[in-house]
Formats: sequence, structure tokens, C-alpha cells
Amino acid sequence: MKLHILFICCLISFAAQAQHILTGKITLEGQNETAFGASVYISELKTGTIADTSGSYRIDGIPTGVYTIKVSYISMPTVTEKNVRISANTSKDFTLKPGSNSLEEVVVTGTMKEVSKLDSPVPVDIITAKFIYKNPVPSIFEGLSYVNGVRPQLNCNVCNTGDIHMNGLEGPYTMVLIDGMPMVSGLSTVYGLSGIPNSLIERVEIVKGPASTLYGSEAVGGLINIITKNPSKAPIFSADVFSTTWRDVNVDLGVKFTPNERTSSLLGVNYFNYQNPIDNNGDGFTDLTLQNRISFFNKWSFNLKNNRQANIAARYYYEDRWGGEMRWNKTFRGGDQVYGESIYTKRYEVLGNYQLPGPEKLTLQYSFSSHHQNSVYGKVPFNADQKIAFAQLLWDKEIGKHNLLFGTPFRYTFYNDNTTATRHLDGQDHPDKILLPGIFVQDEIRAGAHALLLGARYDYNSRHGSIFTPRVAYKYKFNQTDVVRLNVGRGFRIVNLFTEDHAALTGSRQVIVKEALNPEQSWNANINFVKKIVTGNSFVGFDASVFYTHFTNRILPDYDTDPNQIIYNNLDGYAVSKGVSLNLDFNFPFPLKIIAGGTYMENFQKENGVRFRPVLTEKFTGVWSVSYEMPRAGLSFDYTGNIYGPMRLPVLGPEDPRAKTSPVWSLQNIQITRKFDNGLEIYGGIKNLLNFTPPSNSIARANDPFDKNVKFDDQGQVIATPDNPYRQTFDPSYVFAPNQGIRGFLGIRYTFR
Repeated sequence: MKLHILFICCLISFAAQAQHILTGKITLEGQNETAFGASVYISELKTGTIADTSGSYRIDGIPTGVYTIKVSYISMPTVTEKNVRISANTSKDFTLKPGSNSLEEVVVTGTMKEVSKLDSPVPVDIITAKFIYKNPVPSIFEGLSYVNGVRPQLNCNVCNTGDIHMNGLEGPYTMVLIDGMPMVSGLSTVYGLSGIPNSLIERVEIVKGPASTLYGSEAVGGLINIITKNPSKAPIFSADVFSTTWRDVNVDLGVKFTPNERTSSLLGVNYFNYQNPIDNNGDGFTDLTLQNRISFFNKWSFNLKNNRQANIAARYYYEDRWGGEMRWNKTFRGGDQVYGESIYTKRYEVLGNYQLPGPEKLTLQYSFSSHHQNSVYGKVPFNADQKIAFAQLLWDKEIGKHNLLFGTPFRYTFYNDNTTATRHLDGQDHPDKILLPGIFVQDEIRAGAHALLLGARYDYNSRHGSIFTPRVAYKYKFNQTDVVRLNVGRGFRIVNLFTEDHAALTGSRQVIVKEALNPEQSWNANINFVKKIVTGNSFVGFDASVFYTHFTNRILPDYDTDPNQIIYNNLDGYAVSKGVSLNLDFNFPFPLKIIAGGTYMENFQKENGVRFRPVLTEKFTGVWSVSYEMPRAGLSFDYTGNIYGPMRLPVLGPEDPRAKTSPVWSLQNIQITRKFDNGLEIYGGIKNLLNFTPPSNSIARANDPFDKNVKFDDQGQVIATPDNPYRQTFDPSYVFAPNQGIRGFLGIRYTFR
């Protein structure tokens, strides 16, 4: 009898520990394509898999029990099925239907239309808020440091302003949009990338290559579209606060209001404060600019009749920043006793869109920005005022296989400063007032696996006349795993030195503009290939591009002809930027995810038969992000990093003792996050693990910033003296990396939905 009882107990124990298999197929409603790459996840077991090229999936080792199964796919709502009992090998199929609650893989930047990333004829990179949180930063400017082919570049050792380089092209060739509106340009190219609350960012879409056909001047090398959260889908309250061992503090707050069922509003506040002067490299100057910055952002969303939408947003930004000699204070502002660069910035923005009533899909987009800057660079004042008004009417029309988009943009720019840029022969300031009306048309033709995008834009600049920018894009979708794209287009940009090139204002170099600067013009082409590979429960994404840009006119600063001057003139020759980039995305069956990318570039300018590489353009870059999660413990680990190849640096002639090229350098960070069920997260880690900093002598003659002890000859050239054997003048433009070394950080994040 005892043996029978023991045998029965063993059978019960075996049955309880039996491991079953769940299989099935995932299909897309109304589509012939399979749901390749769809995610199947069992919530209770915290395990899952990915559907193969036929849409089939398989999960092994499932104990007997009742489970919740979630199925997710790009551009489709997540399907959740509860109380699924598995007591034997089970087969279960799912059908995914289109809907409004889709995953965040819909892009709008490439074509101005919502389309899944895979179906876009223009390649678009997506950076989610979750990616930015892997290495918390006080501004989106720093957050882009770990995106392949994108490099935030500091332009001054003293005030730490910067811009965004893309595929080796300088910051002015990159257009920055907020919710599709051209809000960051001119003066704000340097200062406007800070103060956008990270907690309000839904995602960032990046297009590398020509986009002037849709977005006009400045979108030569590509564009960055910062898309803020939809108030109706945002959490009720969010907060993110962190600090580092340098005693800087960043605060992000977000609050949602819902006055009625058709109206929702999102208010965001960003505050950053750093008031702890540090001089670790011993040059007598602050290593990091002291800053006091606050930004308010308010966005309203309205659901109108017939599913029409309207949005309006406003932002106010104020910043007081200074860098300079450690003993500087505001009593020395603008004087020649103690050197400092002090910048007061005030900025207002309004942007929105409104879908007009009626049978046609007509949308009015509009924006206005006012940017005022009161600054001094040593004893040189720079006061500037810029106002930009923009409006655009879009008509989206489908005719058969033709998906047409018509636009009528209009842009008005007012600019005035106290430099020679706006001072005429009568000695008075005459503000620049530029009118830029235009029209563009885009035709997207789809035929099976083929998609052809044709675009053309005509603008009339009140100063430079007619501007024509065509574009063509072709996409072929071999299957659900392989896509190839070809893009060719023209770029066009008008240069304003004093709003774009900080070196024109700082240091003691004289700015020489030899002739009237003509608009820059270029042709750009790139080929993109995407492949997805599923091996068992693992997923590998492969994204490769080859790019080529040819400038027929390019305006670059000449630091070489005369070490005491920065010379600008029209290009007598041509310039080329070309290269290849590769992105890899690894998803494993266990909770490990790796994202890695690299770009190799060849940038050169050829003028008067001489070929040379522009300053501050690297040969190669690499980025990576490694994430590992322990769901049951609520822990996650993130290791992020980048690496940059050597750059040619702006030295003061052949006698300058500073290195002519930068070393290979890398910034690496590690973060640990503890997540709680109530929406609370605590995170901390170390930034700049390798403790990399630029050379301590980066600022030339930091001991004599006003050149009081520099001797000049009759031709204005520096004379060698015992105090100045290398014939240097004060120059803070020699900068390629931040001066902050290794430091710890700690933060807390809370989200209430």
C-alpha cells in the first residue's frame, strides 16, 4: 500500500513539474505579409520569444499553469490574452489588427506623414526616451552622444556652447525641429538645444542626408526632430531629479491636466543649476561653465469633430551662464581685468498645428520664436535679437497609387546684432529682414514591394533669389527581413557667421570676410540596407548605409593661412563628405540587449589644387549600449559608450606646442537602476569611467587672456619673446571633448499614471 501511495505521489510531482511547449502563428489582419519579429511574452514567467519569417513562434519549458500572454508588433496594438491554461503542449494563433494604440515605431520626419519605420522610403533612426534614460543627462544635446553618426561638438573651452555634427558635417548643416517645426536655428543653433525637458520627450527621429525638399534651408546634412509627448497619453505626473559629484542639479517635472474629454494639457518644467567652479586641469579657467537655467513647456491637445486634431505648445527659456578665470565675478563683466564669458539668454516659442474641417486632409502648421542674447566674451560685447515666424499649409491627397503631399511654407526672419553683420557703411545697425515663401510637392508611389518618392521644392529668398531643391527616394522591400533604400537630393544653406560660429566672437583672432558669402549648395546621395535575422529566440538587426555629399560651395573657417585670423570666403573648388555606417541590434532570449554602431568618414576640401581635411572632423566614430535586466529583482544595468577617431585641431600655426590632432578618445558610463512597482525608480552610476579629459594646455596663453603681454610687428604678426616663445595669442577654440573627468551620479525618477 505504501508503495502505491509513493508511486501516486511521484506521478503527481512529475505532472506538476512537467514542461510544455507553446507554439502558434501570428498573422496581420488584411495583409499578405507575416508578422516577422512579433514579440510573444508570458508575463508570469517573464519569458518570451520572437516570431520567425513565417510568423511562427515557439516557447519551450512552460510549467503547467494559467498565464497571461502578450503579443506585440511594430505599428500594431499589443494583444493581451489572460487566463490561458497550459497543461500540455499547446498551439495558439493570434491575429493582430491595426489600431491607435500601436508601438512607438511610427515615424513622421522622413516624409511628413505617419508611416511605420520599415515602410518609410527615407531611413529614419529612432531614439526613445528609454534610451536617453540609460545615461541621464541635463539636456538632449548631451543625450545624442551615443547615437551612431551624431556627435555633439563643444565649440568653446570657456562657455561650453556647442552644436550637433552629423556624419562629419558641422552643426549648421543639421536642422533641429521640435514637433516638426523649425524652432532651433540661427542664434538658437548654439544655445537652444538645452532646456527641453527630457521627461516630455516621446522620441527623437533622426534623418541623415538631404531633407531640404521638405524642410528648406539648413537641412543639408540631415535633421533631428524632437517629438514631445501627446498630452492625452502622457502620465498624470512625472518627476526626474539627479545630481553628480560635481554638485550640479537637474530637475524635470511633468504634470497632465484634462479639463474635459476632448482637451488635455501637459506642463513641463526643467531646471538646471551648477554653481561650483572647478579647475582640475590647473589652467586657471573653469572646467565646466556655471549655469542657472529654467525652461517651461506647456502643450495642449484638442480632439475635434470627425477625428480632427489640433495642438498648440509654448516654451519659455532663460539661462545665465558664465565661464572664465576662477576669480571672475559679475563685477568684471565686459572689462579687461579678469577674463570671463557671460551669456544671458531669453527665448520664447509658440508652435502648433490645426487640421482644417472639410473632406480634404488640410493641416495648418505654425510657429514663432523670439531669441534675445546679451553676452560678453572678455571685453567684446555681443548683443543679438532674432525673431522667426513660420507658417505652412499641407494638403495630403491620395489618388490611386499616388500619395501626394503639397505644402506652401512661408518664413520670416528678423535678425539684428552689434557686429559688422548688420552694420552698414553709414555706421548704423540695419536689421536683416528676410522673407522666404515657397512651395513643395511630394509624390509617393507604391507598387507592391516598390516605393518611389519624388519631391521638388521652390523657395524665393528676398536676398538671394530663387532656390530649387529636388529629391528622389526609392525603396525595395524584398520581404519582411530585407529592405534597401536609395536617396538623392540637393541641399541649400545660407550662412550667418555670427549666429553659427562661436569662434568668430571669442579669443583674439580677427574675423576676415574676404567677399560676399554666397549660399552653400550640395548634392547628397545615400544607400541604406536593412536586414533582420531571427535565430531561435534571438533577434539581430542589421542596418548599413553608404553616404556621399558633394559641395559646390561651402563656407568653412580658415585657421591656417594666418594664425591671428579666421578667414571666410566662397569655396574656389569643391568639398566632399563621404563614408559608411553600420548599426547592429542584438536581442537575446535572456534579458540582454546590445546596440552597437560605427561610422567611417572621409571629409575633405579641395581648393586651388590643395586637398585638406577640415578641423574637428573625425575619421571614425563608434557607439554602444549594453543593457541587462533582472525583472524579478527589479534591477537593470546599462553600459554606454562612444569612441572617436583623431581630428585635426585649430592650432595657432606650426610653432604652436599643442598637438595638431586629437588622440583616439572615448567616454564610457555605467548605470544601475532599481525599479519599484509603484512607479518609483532609483538610479546611480559613474560617468566617464576612463577619466578622459583633453590636454591641460588646451587654452592658449590662459595666463594672458587679454594679450596684454603679446608683442606684434607692423604687419600684425606676433613677435616671439621670452614670455611668448611660441608666438601665441589667447585662444580658447582648441576644444574637442568636455573637461569633466570621472564622476558619480545619483537620481530618482517617479511616474504616476
